[in-house]
Amino acid sequence: MSSDLQNVSVIGGGAWGTALAQTCAQAGRKVTLWAREDDVVESINTARENQRFLPGATLHENITASADLHNTAKADIILMVVPAQFTRTILNELRPTIAEGTPVMLCSKGIEQKSLELMSDVLKDTVPQAIPSVLSGPSFAKDVVRGLPTAVTLACTDPVIGRALMSAIGTRSFRPYLSHDLIGAEIGGAVKNVLAIACGIVLGRQLGKSAHAALLTRGFAEMTRLGMAFGALPETLRGLCGLGDLVLTCSSEQSRNMSCGLALGRGETLDEIYAKGTGIIEGAATAPALAELAARKNVDMPISAAIAAILTGRIGIDEAIEGLLSRPFQVE
Repeated sequence: MSSDLQNVSVIGGGAWGTALAQTCAQAGRKVTLWAREDDVVESINTARENQRFLPGATLHENITASADLHNTAKADIILMVVPAQFTRTILNELRPTIAEGTPVMLCSKGIEQKSLELMSDVLKDTVPQAIPSVLSGPSFAKDVVRGLPTAVTLACTDPVIGRALMSAIGTRSFRPYLSHDLIGAEIGGAVKNVLAIACGIVLGRQLGKSAHAALLTRGFAEMTRLGMAFGALPETLRGLCGLGDLVLTCSSEQSRNMSCGLALGRGETLDEIYAKGTGIIEGAATAPALAELAARKNVDMPISAAIAAILTGRIGIDEAIEGLLSRPFQVE
């Protein structure tokens, strides 16, 4: 690993990848951003703007976009920001390019559908020579790219490398807090997306703010139970990458997951929502895997299971609500 970590590769030219490229450039790093779409590469390099995914934000001169995946990944740090369900495919392509001991920061939130693995497990399977870290927390791309104050969790099991990564990507306004709990950071990010769909449904069905608060709170209990079953630390789940991200994502229509839930609650189908060109909805992709993973671990997650059943068409929204409201009274 290079000691100064000057060159950063961002793999994924969507809104979040672009925002992370911006904050790394503002931290003084030289950034190469890989995007699959030729128009994204051209607009960043010529207009200094990602006109497709993050319009209106002027990008730092230290950012160069490229469609060459392998050349892009020759860097001191690699930030993986492709959607969770595509992470394995891209990492498999990069396996021969990533040098031994290169830090790979996992910035996508989800559970792989086929394997039920977290992104750190996918990285271990595909690029075992990399040093894993996880970046997660309450952060909207539009806020980060504008330099608005944002705090996130940066999880890394090696404290020396973790602090080097903090210095490499952190700025006055983008503030990473170090943790060694990769599992807690990943579970918080994956579960909150599913719960945001649930909260959106509640508001879309006009069930009231009291129901929204109750669902958010009981959803956090589900997140905590699953995290504990995997050995996550309770303080991680109570922190930025757990409770903090949950509160943000479940409270704003800026979240694709929350917006998806709102549309579902108002009567739209998932196909109709995707037809609008909203892009990847990570919670919709993760929900079935999350429900199956919880069942395997014998963890009670009724809200998450209900969302998975709604999204896969096994039950309707009203039936799911009735099922949750009919559950026996319990001790908190």
